[in-house]
Amino acid sequence: MMRKEDLKIVFFGTPQFAVASLQRLVDGGYNVVGVVTMPDKPAGRGHKLYQSDVKQYAIAQHLPLLQPVNLKDEAFVASLRALQADLQVVIAFRMLPEVVWSMPRLGTFNLHASLLPRYRGAAPINWAIIHGDTQTGVTTFFLNHEIDTGDIIQQRAIPIGRHDNAQTIHDRLMMLGADVVIETVGAIANGTAHAITQDQLLTAGAEPTPAPKIFRDTCRIVWNRPAEAVYNFIRGLSPYPAACTTLLDSQHGQLELKIFDTSEPIPWASSQPVPSPGTLNTDGQQLRVACADGWLQVLSLQQAGKRRMPTADFLRGCVLQPTTQMQ
Repeated sequence: MMRKEDLKIVFFGTPQFAVASLQRLVDGGYNVVGVVTMPDKPAGRGHKLYQSDVKQYAIAQHLPLLQPVNLKDEAFVASLRALQADLQVVIAFRMLPEVVWSMPRLGTFNLHASLLPRYRGAAPINWAIIHGDTQTGVTTFFLNHEIDTGDIIQQRAIPIGRHDNAQTIHDRLMMLGADVVIETVGAIANGTAHAITQDQLLTAGAEPTPAPKIFRDTCRIVWNRPAEAVYNFIRGLSPYPAACTTLLDSQHGQLELKIFDTSEPIPWASSQPVPSPGTLNTDGQQLRVACADGWLQVLSLQQAGKRRMPTADFLRGCVLQPTTQMQ
């Protein structure tokens, strides 16, 4: 058993999701001897150098900071080794080379925003919602050669509600993850961590679920899918990077839109003919789009080059023609 003050920890992370766990370690009295984050990068119209959320927190707390461009660089590896960490914690960072993750005597563990082996990859929160899952969670696991495949130390689950989106689940998992990181560090320090292989959590014949990185093309809405699938797709990408579509209007031409929020699916009225997917129904205040088996009412959207707004505001500035379609 080690005292928390004697356990030397190096923390790897970049976005806000990682800051919550780093803060819990610092506030909990753990000995964070170094923080590793991404190099500053240009951002915004002025291309000013942007400091990661983890860097900003590390500077505020006067924590030693490393920002390597190349994780195999000999100077970086030497600087990391000089910190003499007992344990390394990784959250929302790049894939580490073996020379880095194998360095501490107690190992290196990662916090992942899914219930592994479900949703291995870069976008676990998005894909869990897109696939209509009703549960997700966080996992801590020891790093090895293959991404997101290491032995699991701890897991904790939360429900995904019908009106949750990527942002609400992100925020809840961020706080839950901080709890699990503290528990995992404590278990490792006390010698009570008992990791299990991910294969032990797979039922016979099941395969791990991938969660690949989301690109611009991934975000395009396919309106001829069932309304439930489109509903999950939109909330799984909201608010970032956001599901997108093209509005085809005889007066306004092609308008590129991001859709952030819709109603739950609305079944067809039995007395009405079934419209083709992408057909619009609007009264100037509300906007419904036809899917394969029902309507979705768009609640908020954003036209390219403009701000996000309620649909009613958009319709006040853009009167749609009867033949307008979503594509």
